[in-house]
Amino acid sequence: MELRPYQWEVIMPALEGKNIIVWLPTGAGKTRAAAYVAKRHLETVDGAKVVVLVNRVHLVSQHCEEFSRMLDRRWAIITLSGDMGPRAGFGHLARSHDLIICTAELLQMALTSPEEEEHVELNAFSLLVVDECHHTHKDTVYNVILSRYLEHKLQRTRPLPQVLGLTASPGTGGASTLKGAIDHILQLCANLDTWRIMSPQTYRPQLQELRPQPCKQYNLCHRRTQDPFGDTLKKLMDQIHNRLEMLELSRDFGTQNYEQQVVELSQAAAEAGLQERRVYALHLRRYNDALLIHDTVRAVDALDSLRDFYDKERATKTQILQAERWLLALFDDYKNELAHLATCSPENPKLETLEQILREQFGGSDDLPRGIIFTQTRQSVHSLLLWLQQQPGLKTMDIRADVLIGAGNSSQNTHMTQRDQQEVIRKFRTGTLNLLVATSVAEEGLDIPQCNV
Repeated sequence: MELRPYQWEVIMPALEGKNIIVWLPTGAGKTRAAAYVAKRHLETVDGAKVVVLVNRVHLVSQHCEEFSRMLDRRWAIITLSGDMGPRAGFGHLARSHDLIICTAELLQMALTSPEEEEHVELNAFSLLVVDECHHTHKDTVYNVILSRYLEHKLQRTRPLPQVLGLTASPGTGGASTLKGAIDHILQLCANLDTWRIMSPQTYRPQLQELRPQPCKQYNLCHRRTQDPFGDTLKKLMDQIHNRLEMLELSRDFGTQNYEQQVVELSQAAAEAGLQERRVYALHLRRYNDALLIHDTVRAVDALDSLRDFYDKERATKTQILQAERWLLALFDDYKNELAHLATCSPENPKLETLEQILREQFGGSDDLPRGIIFTQTRQSVHSLLLWLQQQPGLKTMDIRADVLIGAGNSSQNTHMTQRDQQEVIRKFRTGTLNLLVATSVAEEGLDIPQCNV
């Protein structure tokens, strides 16, 4: 498979054995370029062994397709992820294959495992490919693995694998100043022991011609002018805060920052054996989830999420703490008022804007639209799909929608298996589905060129 000139330009230092980050936009062929580097590495380095790390389970099979097209049958390739059931030990499989494509968590487990069949050392590999490498920061698994690499380097352990990072967006690390953004990029390079970030310079015009940047359109919409349902939820959260008696805990209800605070509070309380505090934090998180759903979708969806939670609490608890009894009673006292407010609430302005956009895109145009609606939480994904299916004005449109959320092993309402994810992605690629409602699981790495909305 032949590479384009801009792909040759960005991989040349890697072909010379240097550690680099390849920075190409989505759909420009980062994976194909990396597959060629792996192919040349296997052909020219004695005893070469390549490991390709991904941070999403569904990317394992996608990368396997690309690498298999580039490599011939001389090389033994294996894919590994935690969703694949029983298997031989990682170390055994690494020793018996030339190229391993796996989730980063599996490699980290193998690096720390005491079992001979499972254990592997970093110097067992001669090339380490890190997909979506901008996640190599703070406490991520990528950074844990690369920190081990840097420790070996400082100890002058030899040999060490060559490192090839891939990204479409190095990001700024949340920095709001140029200096902060530069510091973030430099830290990323240090974490990956990178010689240079490579993006096309000489052949940039060709890249821009082949992969034109999509047109970004921003549709502004107002918040609800009155929100009695949301105000009532916040009033209940205030009452729980008063019981907690923790003045340092902010009351920035309905935000991701607040969710992080109560999750950390719940974990700290569990470790300290403070069960009632843990329970209060858990219920505050559920109310905050409801506020996030209410902000994105409908009040009835937010109320349904709370009802489901409290129904499960009653059905599964055999021993009820005093705090839980009080929390159950608090919800019971307000559930009828919340139900009335939910049914009387005006339409969410965000949904009105979204419906208008969908009508424009799917309303009988000669084009074949295929789009993704991104939202923050798994609960709001399911609520948005339900809204799509129930909205009278959209039922006449040729909208064939499904959800795409993160993999996991709990209930179908909150997780998808890897097989479910792959089936949804396959249907979207072939056109059986033309609209996905997704969390950030679909933001990175998915190669779906047909998506145009």
